[in-house]
Amino acid sequence: MGLFDKLAGWLGLKKKEVNVLCLGLDNSGKTTIINQLKPTNSCLGEKNWCHLLQAQAQDIVPTIGFSIEKFKTSSLSFTVFDMSGQGRYRNLWEHYYKEGQAIIFVIDSSDKLRMVVAKEELDTLLNHPDIKHRRIPILFFANKMDLRDALSSVKVSQLLCLENIKDKPWHICASNAVQGEGLQEGVDWLQGTD
Repeated sequence: MGLFDKLAGWLGLKKKEVNVLCLGLDNSGKTTIINQLKPTNSCLGEKNWCHLLQAQAQDIVPTIGFSIEKFKTSSLSFTVFDMSGQGRYRNLWEHYYKEGQAIIFVIDSSDKLRMVVAKEELDTLLNHPDIKHRRIPILFFANKMDLRDALSSVKVSQLLCLENIKDKPWHICASNAVQGEGLQEGVDWLQGTD
């Protein structure tokens, strides 16, 4: 059973389609996380990625604009919007906020120099009219924890001032997307939110 099957349980809704936005700066690991979360037997994605995990981890190229991944679990059809984190494409994110029912925000915890940029993008997201007054759950992955200079998830949380988010459920997980570490914890948290 894939992690998105568990996410279906979190929703507890009879909806047939669930939209999840996957956001973060470029090179943070968004596409790798999506590939890990997809059911292993899914070949419904727009990019039709059906490679072994090792091949996926090595063959990832930067997403330009956005990629839409569609796949089915036992009961639901998921649409995951993998949004490019490159500066010139970040303005596209807001066009998908209304449809999002959950947000996965990925941070490269080893990229200390761009932590300020990640915080600026997060603040822009949180203050957008389509997000600001909604109680949409936000799952943060402090990714690339396997790298030597990676900041802890507590430090990433402090630098992003996550404690200031009072009107939305949020959670941060340390993760290593290539190995799939920490992703289960995040999905378990999403399941528990209402």
